[in-house]
Formats: sequence, C-alpha cells, structure tokens
Amino acid sequence: MAKTIKDPELHKKRMQAIKTHVDKRIAKAQEDKGTFVLLTGNGKGKSSSALGMVARALGHGLRVGVVQFLKGEWNTGEIDFFKSQQGIRWEIMPAGFTWETQNREADIASSKDAWRHASEMLSSTDYDLVVLDELTYLLHYEYLEEDLVLEALMARPENQHLVVTGRGASEALIELADTVSEIKEVKHAFKRGIKAQKGLEF
Repeated sequence: MAKTIKDPELHKKRMQAIKTHVDKRIAKAQEDKGTFVLLTGNGKGKSSSALGMVARALGHGLRVGVVQFLKGEWNTGEIDFFKSQQGIRWEIMPAGFTWETQNREADIASSKDAWRHASEMLSSTDYDLVVLDELTYLLHYEYLEEDLVLEALMARPENQHLVVTGRGASEALIELADTVSEIKEVKHAFKRGIKAQKGLEF
C-alpha cells in the first residue's frame, strides 16, 4: 500500500495522476461482450458474490440461469427469494455433497444430469447471465470431462456472461476466464464453534 500523503497539494497531484491513468484504461476498454468471471479459493463468499451478480442482472431486466452443483436439497434463503423472481431459471443437483452420497457412480450420474441443464443454458441465447455454482468440484473429482465443459464454456453465445464458483479451479479454467478472484480465508466462525447462521450462510 502506498504511503499516505498528508500535504493537500501533493495528494491532489497524485490523485490526478491516478485518474488520468484510470481514464486512459477505461477509454481503451470499450469492447462489449460476455464476460467469464471465476470465483475460487478457500475463503467464504464465492457463491454469495455470484448471487450478488444475479441480483444485479435481474435488476437490469436481464435473464438469468443458475445451476447449483453439490448443494442438494438444503433449503436456503436465496433459493426461496430468487425462485420467486421473474426472469430466472434455477436448477439444483439433487444428490447433494459428495461426502453425503459416498457413491462415486451415483455422483457421476447426478453430475451429468445437472450438467445437462448447464449445457442447455450455455448454448441458449435466452440467458444473459449463467451461474455455475461449485462447478470446480465436479472437474476436480473428474465427475465431468473437463474438455467437454471447457468446450461448452467457449461456445456459449458471444454476449452471454458466465460466473463459475468453487475451490481449486483448474489452470485451464483460470486461463479461460476473463476475471479471476481468489477468495482467501483469514478466519471462519465455524472454526470457533459457531454454526451456520440463517440469513448469513443460508
């Protein structure tokens, strides 16, 4: 972090220089196209960030498709809320978390079924934004063929935005994405014995 400048005139000059630099970058960034945002890392907030973009898109009247992998039938506030909104399709992989099923064959079958919904969204111009929540796990465990997934991501409509979340994103996903944020865990309430809280975690 840069050292704080307390002199008003020097501060003003620095901020003017920064503004000039940012303005030049904004002027160059005029391409209007679908953007691929990847949210990964071990910290809390990846899905929450993605759902914030869902709310933003709906606020602009955009059409949104969401597929939640590995969430199961766990009821959350965001599902209840967003399903009541117009302009959104919400699909949930029914099998739930992999450590609950403990059946690789069943997980693969469930993953492929959920991916079918994702593939439909990615190939359709009906969706301005597609969110694939926790997709990285399915690639990490090799429940889905990564090449098949990458091909679908690259073939999506030119103006369709895409958000993918999950820990341990592969190098290929990171390379393909336009924006990548790695969420780092510093502290987590669960490790202090605090259970998941309604309205905050679910």
